[in-house]
Amino acid sequence: MKEGRINLYSDTQTRPTPGMREAIASALVGDEQSMSDPSVNRLCAQVAELLGKQAAVFLPSGTMCNEIAIMVHCSPADEIYAHESAHITNFEGGGPSALAGAQICSLPGARGIYTADALRNALRAPDNRYAPRSRLVEVEQTANLPGGTVWSKQDLEAVVGVARDNNLVVHMDGARLPNAAVAAGVPMLEFAAYADTVWIDLSKGLGCPIGGVLAGSEAFIARAWRWKQRMGGAMRQAGMMAAAGSYALEHHFDRLADDHANARRFGDIISACAGVQLTPATVETNIVFFDISASGVSARALAAALEFRGINIGAFTDTAMRACTHLDVDAASVDEAANTLVEELDRLRA
Repeated sequence: MKEGRINLYSDTQTRPTPGMREAIASALVGDEQSMSDPSVNRLCAQVAELLGKQAAVFLPSGTMCNEIAIMVHCSPADEIYAHESAHITNFEGGGPSALAGAQICSLPGARGIYTADALRNALRAPDNRYAPRSRLVEVEQTANLPGGTVWSKQDLEAVVGVARDNNLVVHMDGARLPNAAVAAGVPMLEFAAYADTVWIDLSKGLGCPIGGVLAGSEAFIARAWRWKQRMGGAMRQAGMMAAAGSYALEHHFDRLADDHANARRFGDIISACAGVQLTPATVETNIVFFDISASGVSARALAAALEFRGINIGAFTDTAMRACTHLDVDAASVDEAANTLVEELDRLRA
């Protein structure tokens, strides 16, 4: 994929803003492994407070946040319950089974949200020695593949109620939890309160170069640190990247609403084109999934045509595409990208 002038491929494509670069350059640093990097310590304290947890740990990636949480919570032959579209199932290289020896039971559900009944019906009888042990319930906030869907507090309460009734641990993949909080008008800690452990990604809508922060109890974070060390995730003068995270939380959080508005703008323009169907029809956050099967044009062919014109939009399948808005793409760029997509789709169809 060549990098275009307008990059809607993912919100991971952001680049540090001038203010963030200044924060990186001026960061106070120390040895993160000995807990003496003041910028890392500050970031972890910030995130723990924002998520209502006792402690937090700074990690290089969101995938490591998920996998370390799973390794702390699960033993070999344990079972994890997650939506069939979940990141831990589809995009982490089989990490739960390879690293923790745990298996995933994939649950169906509209728009990335499974029901309390779906979870309850999938659970194993605790006295069944032939079955894996039910152990961990995972929710993804927002749900990526179904189109940036926000789990409501009501849906979370119902699912977590089943988990608590069955003595299960709850982990929240909060890669885009900031987006969910802004879209729903709900503080992150209110969503995070439903989970024992939760993390946020710094390198998506918040615009940092790298990193995620995993939060939970002090005992959980102590065990997470052991896995961080074991997996090579412990760093040294990591304060420069941590300072980018603190800057993002202070300056880039509220502006996520702009990304949501731009995503709706993009969806409104392309949905007026014959052959384009939004999935879902209502854009909730910064992700727009759409299907062009009715046009008779290949999504990969359309993506290539757009790339030639300097616009990057991902083709997930031969008919499905995803556009993801972020701080590097303003309303004018969104208009240009959407209108160009309509032009190219009409040209290819003709």
